[in-house]
Amino acid sequence: MLAVQLLCAFLFMSPMSAININSTVGEIVRTNPAQSHIFENLGIDYCCGGKKTLTQACQAKGLDAVTVAAMLSALDGAPERAMVSAGDMTLSELCDHIQSVHHAYLREELPRLDFMTRKVAAVHGEHEPRLLRVRRACEAFQSEMASHLDEEDQVVFPAIRKMESTKAAQPAGEPDLNSVLAKLESEHENAAAVLSLFHNLTDHYTPPEWACNTFRALYDGLAQLEKCTHEHVHLENNVLFPRALGQA
Repeated sequence: MLAVQLLCAFLFMSPMSAININSTVGEIVRTNPAQSHIFENLGIDYCCGGKKTLTQACQAKGLDAVTVAAMLSALDGAPERAMVSAGDMTLSELCDHIQSVHHAYLREELPRLDFMTRKVAAVHGEHEPRLLRVRRACEAFQSEMASHLDEEDQVVFPAIRKMESTKAAQPAGEPDLNSVLAKLESEHENAAAVLSLFHNLTDHYTPPEWACNTFRALYDGLAQLEKCTHEHVHLENNVLFPRALGQA
């Protein structure tokens, strides 16, 4: 899979956004923290090993620097993903979309953010005490979201799919959707409060000048978490849940 991604990035590389293979790994991530994802997937250390050039880092991993640069350039020039037209989807299709996009994102990203908050708080928490609060909030958020996603995947979404397929307002033996969805919306409010806390504790995800690359990648990850979770909650609170209850 990684080889295919590298090849596709190379084929669709835009010369206008090409990354210099003689730039250091640290400089690349400092310019665009989102590119830390690619380095992590490739096993390239962009923090302590950030002074190595891209060429040197790739040689150490047996990778072609030009191809990796193309992969980074493809990400750098990629347009933002547009929000889906949820109104054109059936309830089952919307459940599928939320699971495959938003739930999958959280299951992959939350462990990464957990690792980074622990690392950054341990290294820089004495100098920036707010990082310790970010760490504690991230732990709680990950735990709460894990049970929230499981309930949606295992109970709520199957019930909504069954309701749509049988065309019954409340299939026999299924949980009371009104109470379950009210509970989920309450949990969404709790999640929004944590995201707001992240936003404020990080000065709107603006790292200090002295921040290392892991620090910067963490703030970029938290910013993306806020954006993606807002879209996720919107699709459920304002589209899926009202339609499932016959209110929209």
